Amino acid sequence: MLLSVIIPPMGESISSGVLAKWHVKDGDFVKKDQPLFELETDKITSEGTAESAGKITLKVAAGTEVKIGELVATIDPDVSSQKSESSPKPVSSAPTPDLRPLTSSESPAVRRLAEETGVNPAAVAGTGKAGRVTKGDMLAAGVGSSLAGAPAPAVPAAPQSALPTPQSPARQTRRKMSPLRQKIAQRLVAAQHEAAMLTTFNEVDMSAVMALRAKYQDDFVKKNGLKLGFMSFFAKAVVHALKEVPGINAQIDGTEIIQNHYYDLGVAVSTEKGLMVPVIRGCDTLGMAGIEQAIGDVAKRARDGKITLADLEGGVFTITNGGTFGSMLSTPIINAPQSAILGLHAINDRPVAVNGQVVIRPMMYLALSYDHRLVDGKEAVTFLVKVKQAIEDPARLLLAI
Repeated sequence: MLLSVIIPPMGESISSGVLAKWHVKDGDFVKKDQPLFELETDKITSEGTAESAGKITLKVAAGTEVKIGELVATIDPDVSSQKSESSPKPVSSAPTPDLRPLTSSESPAVRRLAEETGVNPAAVAGTGKAGRVTKGDMLAAGVGSSLAGAPAPAVPAAPQSALPTPQSPARQTRRKMSPLRQKIAQRLVAAQHEAAMLTTFNEVDMSAVMALRAKYQDDFVKKNGLKLGFMSFFAKAVVHALKEVPGINAQIDGTEIIQNHYYDLGVAVSTEKGLMVPVIRGCDTLGMAGIEQAIGDVAKRARDGKITLADLEGGVFTITNGGTFGSMLSTPIINAPQSAILGLHAINDRPVAVNGQVVIRPMMYLALSYDHRLVDGKEAVTFLVKVKQAIEDPARLLLAI
């Protein structure tokens, strides 16, 4: 009995997607739980797996838009995985003529050529007296006859007037946008059209955090099995600032303001398919190791195409780090319906004034984009200052001041 392979449900808001890639070929034998295809939707990319072992027959080509519940392949579980070995094919060879022994009627030159080329004089049409095979006949047969065992003498190639010019590449190519990229484009444009977006900037001295990481990195790795990064410090600093300025931890719904009392932070992750923002739950209750572990887990699943819709929903605030790509300064776009987003940037040594002296410090620019319909300038600046203070003096995070 054939088993149907259908597009599984992804969530109430997803009704279709693009079958981007088949991991198997038509007629392959597949194993139970083997990945079969990659499905791209406007929110996530996921894999479909085989429910049973058997021979698969593909019904839909890669690149086709498919609906949830649509049949894309069938699996015949009655087909064994053992494939019978095909009998070896006979090796083709040129027919070998009946070769007669050389006789004294051939000249010494003909006999020598017969030994060198493997051409039997009996198979050569003679042009000499009484049909006798001459040296010229043997040479001609040695060059053009298919019976020759030795390679034909090389014929010098005709001189070329000019070398062939390489084909110039196409000036343009065209490909369809993936559903995820289309959705990203729609959301970014909508955020700019619907929100009164404004960005405020500040800079932060990373000396204290870098010194803290250098001092305790080895002990942190020994205890937790992972490295202490900068993102966990900023996540804790953002939670601290959200508690101090709760107006940032809110969103607009029509004519109402929804105030959030939890701290699920989105972390922007760049993937081959586009930008995704998986959410780290309960950052106020997680320690540094828990945040680092959670970020590493969701980032890996996002890049591997194994992120789920639930991983992307419910965030109250987003952190994006363009500094990993070398960005010095940018104005991030709000991840609607959130009211604000924090942009981190590259750390560069710069001269700064400290206690009346010019010193070199590792500095980072911070950018906070916010919805001015909900958040006033005073709240935005205060929030960013709180983040700056927590990073420059991490002890504030322990003392909650």
